[in-house]
Amino acid sequence: MAEKPTAAFVLSLIGGIFILLGAIVVMAIMSAIGSFMVIGGSADILVIYGAVGLIFAIIVLVGAVMLWMKPQQHVAWGVIVLLFSLFSIISLGGFFIGLILGLVGGILGIVWKPPAPMAPGMAPPMMPPSMPPP
Repeated sequence: MAEKPTAAFVLSLIGGIFILLGAIVVMAIMSAIGSFMVIGGSADILVIYGAVGLIFAIIVLVGAVMLWMKPQQHVAWGVIVLLFSLFSIISLGGFFIGLILGLVGGILGIVWKPPAPMAPGMAPPMMPPSMPPP
């Protein structure tokens, strides 16, 4: 078993990157649409949704990095990744790919079990030095 939640880290990191890119695309498209609108400001609220998605993406990325840096707190960081990936749906959730990858990464971070410490007398069996390798 791994010393760190590698699969949770990788999936959460890729999901966070997709959420970040999706939020940037939403902000760029809506600000471009808003620049063509003379009357009304409905595109402004969508730019705000993109900015909130940007913040959520940064939180997912920080949660992914903290899953790797502090594996003893894997449940807390897994919950953060899971929740903020779910919240990112307001900015299209990173084209929904980031949403799904973040959810799976957060779940894997929550259920990851650290390796059990070995008792002093429980060393793995070793071959006698006189035997040739198979």
